Amino acid sequence: MDGGGRLDQPLRRSGQSAAKPAGAPVDDEPDSARVRSKRRHHRQKRFGRFADFRRLGARWGAKFARLPLPQGLGVAGSILIVGGALGYGAVAGQHVPALMDWVKGARDVAANSVGFRISKISITGEKEVSREEVLTTAGVTGRASLLFLDADAARTQLMANPWVADAALLKLYPDRLQITITERLAFALWQKDGRLAVIADDGTVLEPFVEDRYLNLPLVVGPGAAREAKDFLAIVDRYSDIRSLLRASILVAERRWDLHLSNGIDVQLPETNVAQALDRLVALDRDKKLLSRDISMVDLRLPDRVSVRLSDAAAAARDEALQSKKKKKGGDA
Repeated sequence: MDGGGRLDQPLRRSGQSAAKPAGAPVDDEPDSARVRSKRRHHRQKRFGRFADFRRLGARWGAKFARLPLPQGLGVAGSILIVGGALGYGAVAGQHVPALMDWVKGARDVAANSVGFRISKISITGEKEVSREEVLTTAGVTGRASLLFLDADAARTQLMANPWVADAALLKLYPDRLQITITERLAFALWQKDGRLAVIADDGTVLEPFVEDRYLNLPLVVGPGAAREAKDFLAIVDRYSDIRSLLRASILVAERRWDLHLSNGIDVQLPETNVAQALDRLVALDRDKKLLSRDISMVDLRLPDRVSVRLSDAAAAARDEALQSKKKKKGGDA
């Protein structure tokens, strides 16, 4: 400052008066200003590009907003959002099985909303199994969708029913389902441990009880009899006279069969060559009226002989006759 209190130099430098002496440090303020200016320029450029993209997205969004949405899309979207939230909660709370059930129901709702609801169901071949039982077993409910119906799993579930020998499911998109059932037929009655059951020809137990309509079916008795009945009864059916008298077929020790006839006679058959033994029985009845005699048992187990046991009454009468004959001989003496 001078003597009057004024500054020797102006506060604002300009031109040569602002230049620093040689050898003085160079001021970097102009370079910093240029850097800041470039940064502002780049930011404005980036924000400009973002604004362009935003305007482009707004234009396309407006176009999509004018398009008609597919029916049910809102329902499907809502399910996805809610499902995501529930999925996180279920995993965190260890409720995965309940979540899976919910997911199955939710996906069916979503599929039904876009046109995959099962509206037409055709079932053929069912007789012993009702229509309602077929649909319930196959998992076809009012909420089930054709899109997510597992045909293989439904077939497996249907075949778990003993009456169902085979099943086929055909999905006809978008909304038709065709189910074909092949049922087993009631073949015989099986008695085991004092209990009766209705069986099919392959030995499958169809019913654990016997209705009146099944009382005329052939009766087989003993462990393993259900499994062996088809082949054995096929042989017996060749002999109509024996078949008409047959009341029960008894499997002995799971090796051979006995026939219990309606006239009270039991016929013991061999383990093998059953047909040949029945041939001999038919011949004896034709020639000797064997099955009309007062006997209780015919033993055909040996191939070279036939043994016969008299009934109790016949045996008593025979014993009485023998005693009377002996007394008569004693009196003559």
